[in-house]
Amino acid sequence: MNLFRICSLASIVLLTVPLPSATAQDSSKIEAKLDTIIQKLDTNQGTLNEVAKAVKNEASPKAASAPAEPASAAVKADIDTVQVNLNVVWMVVAGAMVFMMQAGFAMVELGFARAKNSINIIMKNFLDFCISALVFMFLGFGLMFGTSASGWIGTDSFWLANHAANESMWTFWFFQVVFAGTACTIVSGAMAERTKFVGYLVYAGLLAGVVYPLGGHWAWGSFGGGFGIGGDKGWLEAMGFVDFAGSTVVHGCGGACALAGILVVGARHGRFAKDGTPRLIAGHNIPLAALGVFILWFGWFGFNAGSTLIGDGSIGRIVVNTTIAPAAGALAAMISMWFVQGRPDVGITLNGALGGLVGITACCANISPASSLVVGLIAGIITTVATIALERMQIDDAVGAVPVHLVNGWWGTLSVALFNQDGFDAHKLGVQALGTFSITLTSFVICFIIFKTVDMLVGLRATDNEQIDGLDFSEHAANAYPDFQTTEQA
Repeated sequence: MNLFRICSLASIVLLTVPLPSATAQDSSKIEAKLDTIIQKLDTNQGTLNEVAKAVKNEASPKAASAPAEPASAAVKADIDTVQVNLNVVWMVVAGAMVFMMQAGFAMVELGFARAKNSINIIMKNFLDFCISALVFMFLGFGLMFGTSASGWIGTDSFWLANHAANESMWTFWFFQVVFAGTACTIVSGAMAERTKFVGYLVYAGLLAGVVYPLGGHWAWGSFGGGFGIGGDKGWLEAMGFVDFAGSTVVHGCGGACALAGILVVGARHGRFAKDGTPRLIAGHNIPLAALGVFILWFGWFGFNAGSTLIGDGSIGRIVVNTTIAPAAGALAAMISMWFVQGRPDVGITLNGALGGLVGITACCANISPASSLVVGLIAGIITTVATIALERMQIDDAVGAVPVHLVNGWWGTLSVALFNQDGFDAHKLGVQALGTFSITLTSFVICFIIFKTVDMLVGLRATDNEQIDGLDFSEHAANAYPDFQTTEQA
């Protein structure tokens, strides 16, 4: 400011300097004008100082923080809205991936079964989801996530009435119904090639409507709270039981029901000789079964990572674990069976990958990739050992559903405590053991009663002649491959 003032005065002096011919009177006038100009400059200098001080105060952090608060709140609200919408989109995408697992299960069962039962298998895998969706909408969802009756079962939220069209609850329902369909369709493969169609459909409705929601409420009862449904913890959840994506709640339940079903329906005609010696019943399309495993593996990324219910960075390590465990499981199963029978077996290799996927499902969010490698390796060995054990006990599991889903469901749920990144806790291991035992035993007992009742009322097992002809002919009067002979009779 001082430099500006000096320059201004100098300019004025140069412009007003008196000429040699000027009089004394003219000099006095000039001096008076200069005094007036200097006074005005002093006044302007004060004004400029005040303006500079005000500008400095406006630029200070303290002054700036006050008017910025409303803007920050608005930005935060926008970020929250984007995150909520991202969560909704992520759950829909992940749920659609899980829905594709229905096709994977169908392909695996088709490939491992004989051609003469192909239509029956497709019908079961297609219709069990259709039934599951309707029953879960009107009954199962409320039993699983409604207001809890002392932690045992949900008591409301049936029919899903009184919800606005844009609520995130609908997305949550969609993500949960595909899990119910997965638990239901596990049983189809185990009981393949000798189960009557009507009896299977009756079971499907009861599992999706009652059996699966019961164990689901015990472990996940409070999960609907963030979506305006229920919010009370089930009794296992209240104890600290953790099953992140459903090693026990989904796969253990489905595997236990599969075991109950094959015990009631019995072995396929010709599977065991009179002295109990097992006979190989080869699948008609192993490449198709391999395609089914690839589809299941793909869907499992949505199954596990989607269980965060949030689209954020936490899904990264989950998908890594969901890659490592099945890869290790396939290798371990192949090598272990190679050691037993002297050659690598394609069926056990494919099931080893599925066993690794089931094993990592419960613990994918709380263990490291190194631990997931160990979980997968042990899952592959478990799959091999359990498959051999069932065959020696003359229990006919057409696709290996019990070793893959039930036994590895136990293993995966215990792994939550065994490989916890925060350290081992014996009490936690006890809670995990209690949870997987309670859910699978309850599922087994209820489904055993269901299958026995269905068998008495409508019939569950196809006759030997129907099995020889193929269920496509006896149940559906059709042939999946009309250009080829697919039955054992001319």
